[in-house]
Amino acid sequence: MTSSHTLPAAAAADGDDVADPHAPHYAKSAGAGRRITDDDQLHEARHPAPTTDRLTLPPLRLGPLTIDVPVVLAPMAGITNTAFRRLCREYGGGLYVNEMVTARALVERKPESMRIIQHDPDEVPRSVQLYSVDPVTTGAAVRMLVEEDRCDHIDMNFGCPVPKVTRRGGGSALPWKSELFASIVKAAVTEAAKKDIPVTVKMRRGIDEDHLTFLDAGRTARDLGVAAVALHGRTTRQFYSGTAVWDDIARLREALPDIPVLGNGDIWSAEDAIAMVERTGVDGVVIGRGCQGRPWLFGDLQAAFEGRQDRFHPTLGMVADTLYRHAELLVDTFGGDETKALRDIRKHVAWYFKGYPVGSEIRTALATVPDLATLREILARVDRDQPYPGEAAEGPRGRAGAPKRPHLPDGWLDSRELNAEQQAMIQAAELDVSGG
Repeated sequence: MTSSHTLPAAAAADGDDVADPHAPHYAKSAGAGRRITDDDQLHEARHPAPTTDRLTLPPLRLGPLTIDVPVVLAPMAGITNTAFRRLCREYGGGLYVNEMVTARALVERKPESMRIIQHDPDEVPRSVQLYSVDPVTTGAAVRMLVEEDRCDHIDMNFGCPVPKVTRRGGGSALPWKSELFASIVKAAVTEAAKKDIPVTVKMRRGIDEDHLTFLDAGRTARDLGVAAVALHGRTTRQFYSGTAVWDDIARLREALPDIPVLGNGDIWSAEDAIAMVERTGVDGVVIGRGCQGRPWLFGDLQAAFEGRQDRFHPTLGMVADTLYRHAELLVDTFGGDETKALRDIRKHVAWYFKGYPVGSEIRTALATVPDLATLREILARVDRDQPYPGEAAEGPRGRAGAPKRPHLPDGWLDSRELNAEQQAMIQAAELDVSGG
């Protein structure tokens, strides 16, 4: 489907200075790391600005794969579908992971699961994220993906803090049960190795400040043969509140010198990514909420990690064009169903127009837009010449809120081993988790 609007370029140059390609990369910094005693008051301040605007990073190596731009799109349910991944890829390079899919639903070939793992013909490498709480089901799901040639990379989800996941022992609650965690990772790596498919894990620091798991889990995953570990610098309790603890990302980088470590949390701009790499020494970054309504962030990140100062500062007209392009791609993703696609695009509107002077009348109309023709008519009413609003369009976006009491199975924190009741409970857990 072709847009009648003008698709914005991948980047708008604010300068064309390029760092010396032979200059050394930043040294891997250990970071201090410290225990925070009151996680209701965790890090409300912003991270320090980077000390440089020039940084080059080498490609990210994941087994046989080479990711030229060491940037990963974090899986986000209802966001990182084929349409959004294509839109982001049009701006910059990286590894673009699909929405999380449950291993059980995948093995049972649920229609939604099969849709989630679809990729565009030119989407290489094809990346799938699996959620599982059972090693047998994990092995079966990975075997299916590998034998049917449905992916080139598999990421295992141990970072989701959503209560409906953690109350059944999944997501960010699972690494606390060290033997269960190890058995799931081993099952995935063993099956994927049959076709040399790299497996990575994404996790959080732990459940709360008294139950941190990231160092133990990282070492276990490394010893079992994962290709990389990604760490979100928050606990389950923090949810998306406060500020990510980058010092713990640095501690993990120091603890795992022999595999890539990726950092996630509070990257809202290319400058934030530079600051994280400078402070932690990570081999790449994982981008989640920071790209919501800002797919051009991947162009900024590619420029930043190539030592360039290019940044995309879109006018309101360019943002409107990108929003329309996103809606068109959603129509294709949903098999031509405009009604479903336009319902989906509505949640993106506030993210796209953050900081721009778009009146309440237009925003209200977009909240109920039924089809592409109406969307085109509404967007034609914006002041296309409005310039980029600077800081008003930047910074945190998406859900944040306050720390939340972790929802866990009864007695989950009593031991790092599963008891019989918990073992029986987790066998049914995947049936109650969305994501395919």
